[in-house]
Amino acid sequence: MTTTFGFIVGSLRHGSYNQLVADTFQTLIPAQYATTKLAIAQLPYYNPDLETDDPPVAWTAFRAELDQVDGVLFFSPEYNRDTPAVLKNALDVASRPRGQNLWAGKPALVVTTSPGSLGGYAANHSLRAALTELDMPTLQQPEAYIGNVLTHLKGGEPYTPDSFEAGTMQFFGVIVDAYIRFFEQLNK
Repeated sequence: MTTTFGFIVGSLRHGSYNQLVADTFQTLIPAQYATTKLAIAQLPYYNPDLETDDPPVAWTAFRAELDQVDGVLFFSPEYNRDTPAVLKNALDVASRPRGQNLWAGKPALVVTTSPGSLGGYAANHSLRAALTELDMPTLQQPEAYIGNVLTHLKGGEPYTPDSFEAGTMQFFGVIVDAYIRFFEQLNK
């Protein structure tokens, strides 16, 4: 059975730096692992009143997709010193109803990216706190704050996974390697 990693991006912006970083990380995952993008933009806000015998179709589809992945890599910007609402909503949708937390036990990686110097530090730690509650073991080191993202890119737009400078790609590779080791150790 193939191990699959789900990629979730907490930015909805066209040309998102976090989407670019996620796409770049996806190219670095070793070939023996499968990857899939888990879309979250279409999810209606979580409301327990909608947890009926017929919940929103988007919730059901997202939950089914998440259920098929073995680990999750999160990529997020920072909005007002926190994670974007769309990302928090995805966490809520797949952790409910009570007793049906689909995040539990899935090893996680948190990467935050920002044009600012702090690299989404507060959002990174806010998301880590939520993942603790969701019972997701999360890679602790190396921490992945990609600050001043524009200084890590060569050339002009449109940016692609090939746009990152060599040193940045090396750092991304260190993070991916650490996550793979972490995942494998947890799944011995």
